[in-house]
Amino acid sequence: MVRVRLAVASALASLVLLAPGARLVLAAMLASPFTGSARQPAADTIIHNAVTYTVEKTQPIAEAVAVAGDRIVFVGSSADALKLRSAATRVIDAHGATVIPGLQDAHGHFAGLGAVLQELELRGTRSYDEIVALVGARVAKARPGEWIRGRNWDQNDWPTREWPTHDKLDAVAPNNPVYLTRVDGHAGLANTLALEAAGITRATEDPQGGRLIRDGQGNPIGVFIDRAQGLVTSQIPPYTPRQVEEHLILADQACTRLGLTMVHDAGVSPSMVETYKRVIDEGKLKIRIYAMLRSSLDELEPFFARGPVTNYANHHLMVRAIKIGADGALGSRGAALLEPYSDEPANRGLLTTPPEEVYAQTLAASKAGFQTCIHAIGDRANREVLDVFERVQKDVPNARALRMRDEHAQILDAADIPRFGRLGVVASMQATHCTSDMPWAPARLGPERVAEGAYVWQKLMTAGTIIANGSDFPVEEPNPMLGIYAAITRQDQSGQPPGGWAPDQRMSRAETLASFTIKAAYAGHLEHELGSLAAGKLADLVMLSKDIMKVPPKEILETSVRLTMIGGRIVHQERTLVSGPPARGPRYR
Repeated sequence: MVRVRLAVASALASLVLLAPGARLVLAAMLASPFTGSARQPAADTIIHNAVTYTVEKTQPIAEAVAVAGDRIVFVGSSADALKLRSAATRVIDAHGATVIPGLQDAHGHFAGLGAVLQELELRGTRSYDEIVALVGARVAKARPGEWIRGRNWDQNDWPTREWPTHDKLDAVAPNNPVYLTRVDGHAGLANTLALEAAGITRATEDPQGGRLIRDGQGNPIGVFIDRAQGLVTSQIPPYTPRQVEEHLILADQACTRLGLTMVHDAGVSPSMVETYKRVIDEGKLKIRIYAMLRSSLDELEPFFARGPVTNYANHHLMVRAIKIGADGALGSRGAALLEPYSDEPANRGLLTTPPEEVYAQTLAASKAGFQTCIHAIGDRANREVLDVFERVQKDVPNARALRMRDEHAQILDAADIPRFGRLGVVASMQATHCTSDMPWAPARLGPERVAEGAYVWQKLMTAGTIIANGSDFPVEEPNPMLGIYAAITRQDQSGQPPGGWAPDQRMSRAETLASFTIKAAYAGHLEHELGSLAAGKLADLVMLSKDIMKVPPKEILETSVRLTMIGGRIVHQERTLVSGPPARGPRYR
């Protein structure tokens, strides 16, 4: 009996040395009725008879996962998992389906996704005339003077890849201002009424970090690049708080259906933080959000003074990072390059935020314990970002531990690739950007720059870099299966080009799954709570219709999500679960 008491005392003392999730599990075990040896509590949910990829090195594949409360209490064989069943346990027979950790999108725009679902969707349009027809149909239903908003046009998909002009929009929308954002979010197209609302004339100068596209006589044609967009968008009535809330709920539904359990929201206003808290408190938001604040240094200071929010509502909201934009995008020729664009020799792109301002925000954030995440696409912008990170790491002793992030890291000079590993900079990249850009990126960059540093996943990993994967939705579609397919093939959805574009840079399936799970969790300082399936971690997991680790790549595109669980709660299921006898458990109808 003395030995038993000593063992319990020793176990209780060890609680302080464990991760928070593991403490909960051990505490529950010790609190259960004692019969001579500690036993685990009954599980609330058991998923068994599954092919379970845990993303854990010590136990990479298992058959079952058991959950109690919001935590995983067991991962292993089906037989052992079922020993944790009680009369109240929900038992789900996966019938051989695949289970993986909850997927994370390490770079998305959450409210933006919800907004796009209510705006004019222009993705996949094959000509400017097709867009004009869609705008005309929307105008027919709108009130005179109402703004028409749309998103995701791409002139690179049209027969002629020239910039569109406002004339055709004027013809179908004579009484409605129109603003259509390009697919990358770094350019937009306005009609004449929108130009007039913004006071845009031939005399309007290009703002710092932005450009107005003009005709041969110097007249604006309606296209605005990067910071020039603000000249028009500042005139568009903002969404109401209720509309913003609707956008978040729509995005939540869309993401959880796709197996996303956490999104790193890349660019959140201070007011959006309060909106997030409200919808979480009201139980309207199921997904986890890792928010990157984006604002002026003055508006960020109150957050810095209060310190990071590392766990709001049991890890449903984290506010411990800031977002800065260093340059524009490659598709609209706003990405900042060291040498001119191959298809526009007079242009080297734009630095959208002055380097000294980037440094000032990064320095202040680091001193306050906030991670800095910087959008950088062109090789010049990436070099500037790495220079800032290196400078701040010298100025602030603990800055490296904050895991500075380079968002996109698309085009790199060879000399800068090893710097990621040396500085401990996370490369937050999006595999579908590679396959979306590959038809025209060589024209922008030329073959040498493409071969040297375009979307070089393997080169970065060889240099010791952590790659966190995502989509940058709504720039790309939020479906992580598209990103997984792109990462392992470097092909478009029709299988082109044969063998993949720069196939030596493809990721393995294991590397890809890790980049959407444990590596993304690491990028958010959450690898001890999320990103793999292990006892003690939060119970975020996904059941898939196909084994994405084994099926032919094309079948990954056909894979659906049968079940999404966040914190032990099923937030999406492909078919209705029907309660049955506990011994058999619920089954899929």
